[in-house]
Formats: sequence, structure tokens, C-alpha cells
Amino acid sequence: MTVRHISAVTLAVRDMATAVDFYQAKVGLELLYGGEQASFTSFRVDVGYLNLVLAPQGGWSWWGRLVFHVDDVDAIYRRLTGAGLSPSTEPQDAPWGERYFHIEDPDGHELSFARRL
Repeated sequence: MTVRHISAVTLAVRDMATAVDFYQAKVGLELLYGGEQASFTSFRVDVGYLNLVLAPQGGWSWWGRLVFHVDDVDAIYRRLTGAGLSPSTEPQDAPWGERYFHIEDPDGHELSFARRL
């Protein structure tokens, strides 16, 4: 149940098309998933990822997400729930090829624990 490394940082964006253009065309990142019309987009950054999520209209209620890659998503979930914490999601398999769940830290920062499928 070891946290191996930060796998990804997810940033909320106001305009996905503008953000994708910036990170793909200008910065030169490799687009892996999503795109200009998507609500979620992922770019490769060496062995990690930069993810973009379309922020809800009307505000910035969410800053983003920090993703930790772990050996066993379900074991970390059991450890956290056993400690009395309440993750916002249960472990699940995502279409982009990861098993993950989310939980907020004491200051409200969203953390995701994941592993590649």
C-alpha cells in the first residue's frame, strides 16, 4: 500500500478548446484522451499526466485534483474508510484505463488514488 509518485495534476478550465490549444499546439504536450469538445482531457507529461476538466459554468468552486499512483487502490480505500474517512467515490474502473477513487483532504483539496489497469 505504498504511494509511488504523483501521477497527474488535474486543473479546472473555463474553455476546453482554448486550454487544449494552449497545451497541445503551443506547449507541445501529447493529447491522450478527450480534446476540444470534451469535458475531460488528458495529456502525457513524461511518465505523468496533465488533466483538464471543464469547470461548471458560473464559478470556480473547484481548483483541481492531485492524483497519486498506488500499488493497490482498494487497499488504500479500505485503510482510509477504516480510519473513519469518507471518500467521495468508491473505487471504480475508468474508460481512460485507471482504477481510482477520490477523497478530500482536511482543507478540501481533492485527491485521487489510482493505478493503471
